[in-house]
Amino acid sequence: MEPAIKTPAQATAKNVRVQIKTGALPGDYANHMQIGFTREEFVLDFFKFFQPHGEMNARVIVSPGHLKRMMSAMKESMEKYEKQFGAIEVAEGLKSEIGFHAGDDHRDNK
Repeated sequence: MEPAIKTPAQATAKNVRVQIKTGALPGDYANHMQIGFTREEFVLDFFKFFQPHGEMNARVIVSPGHLKRMMSAMKESMEKYEKQFGAIEVAEGLKSEIGFHAGDDHRDNK
């Protein structure tokens, strides 16, 4: 089954066929994310927190250029989503530490 979502990579990788085996890549829920970076890469850590427990369920490491393209694709997708379903209201400064944010640990040890 081909995804309905068009990605920037599709424009440059039209001749690349990707096969995903059923059940090979299970999806997982994340309600928290921390971002760290070095000069050469960004580290995206995804967590699932349900009080009183939490667990890290994925780590994605990408180059700065790839992250910038990902952010552009996500922004475009969010705009399409809001056009179809309406604006998403973002809560102001939650007091809880649970939620998506850029962490203070930037792992920039050069």
